[in-house]
Amino acid sequence: MIISQIRWSPTESFEIFGFPVYIYSLMFILAFLVGYNLVKSFFAKEKVDEKYLDPLLIYLVLSVFLGARLGEVFFYQWGYYQNHLIEILLPIQESPNSSILGLIDGYKFTGFRGLASHGAAIGMTIGLLIFKRKYKFKSLLWIFDRLTVPTAIGGAFVRIGNFFNSEILGKYTNNEWGVIFENRGEVLPRHPAQLYESFGYISLFIILYILYQKVSIREKEGKLFGYFLIGLFSIRFIVEFVKESQGGIETILPGLSTGQWLSIPFIAIGILFLIVINKNPKIN
Repeated sequence: MIISQIRWSPTESFEIFGFPVYIYSLMFILAFLVGYNLVKSFFAKEKVDEKYLDPLLIYLVLSVFLGARLGEVFFYQWGYYQNHLIEILLPIQESPNSSILGLIDGYKFTGFRGLASHGAAIGMTIGLLIFKRKYKFKSLLWIFDRLTVPTAIGGAFVRIGNFFNSEILGKYTNNEWGVIFENRGEVLPRHPAQLYESFGYISLFIILYILYQKVSIREKEGKLFGYFLIGLFSIRFIVEFVKESQGGIETILPGLSTGQWLSIPFIAIGILFLIVINKNPKIN
């Protein structure tokens, strides 16, 4: 018997001066704003020159966005985007009877709806490597450690945005907390997988923030980063069990979902970090 009565049919956007503003995009912006202020507080706490903060934010915004977008394209949706190349880096979608502000016919403005967290992780790593070639104020691991806390809470905001978009759906369930995504035309409840993941990231944020306050952990470069990789991608791996398939490489690597296959290397790297740090007392 289906006992869920949680019905979900939210607005995905609102208009400002006739231009649509998507809640998902706002969640992404909020993630960066909160993250910026967290890192700023870390710089102040550790007496690091804030002149490095703004360029760090610029490199992160660009690299995370590009990585997340390209990750979605190549890990999950290449079958579609190979025939819609213009949509990869533009927030539009082909729609024959639509136009954007009366200027671009055949397309509608959608915002960036497809962003992959694994791609974001890869993009952030590449972006920080480029950043470090120009700015040499601290080690790469020091920077990674300080970014773990804001990244965890940022992931929570993004998943809330996914919930408003009614995307990255869970499997059907009879649980009391199942959600009926009415704006997708559905009548049966699903696991709110987006909220499960968001709650997991909030919990991880709290744990990492507490660990950051401990000087003995903070001064072991790479330790927070190791905990972060294990925690975040373990959460992702577990939640994948109640998610609907998103396609991608699971079609050629059966047994696990694409998200799970992509999470395993990150978890392994996190474990390796902790093993190396714990076996080497000379590290800071």
